[in-house]
Amino acid sequence: MRDKAIVSGIDSESLLFLTDEQIRRGIETLYFAYRAFTSDPDLILAEIGYGRAHHRALHFIGRDQGLTVTALLAVLAVTKQSLNRVLRTLIQDGLVESRVGRHDRRERLLYLTRKGAELERRLSEPQRMRVRQAYRAAGPQAVAGFRQVLEAMMDPETFGRYRAMKDGE
Repeated sequence: MRDKAIVSGIDSESLLFLTDEQIRRGIETLYFAYRAFTSDPDLILAEIGYGRAHHRALHFIGRDQGLTVTALLAVLAVTKQSLNRVLRTLIQDGLVESRVGRHDRRERLLYLTRKGAELERRLSEPQRMRVRQAYRAAGPQAVAGFRQVLEAMMDPETFGRYRAMKDGE
């Protein structure tokens, strides 16, 4: 069995003293992993004339049905203009429904339609399978370490939003 203290030829003691080349390899690993992670949904999105912004919107609306437009803006950290373009398309295509808020009629609450939920599942299932497979192959300690590394890379504001979403589960 593989020694848990050694990861890709780097013992845990030397992790605090990585060379520029080791850091570069880590960056390249993130790049290639992200490319693989987005490859399956990208093919589906291209077929229907959508981009990754559409997928991200579908993901977060599906994760939190009734999400306000303001909250989605904060999560995605995009401009109002770019989010409005994406939402307009998703609403016109019958994937997202925008409802008036119950307590504040100025709020717009976002919900996936059945068609939207089906597309979100179709886009995300290959990603879930890829992540599930990688997690199983790496083991629980590696998964925990990976999550720690990703969380440590987030800027404080993003980490705060991420934590709030995580705590709301």
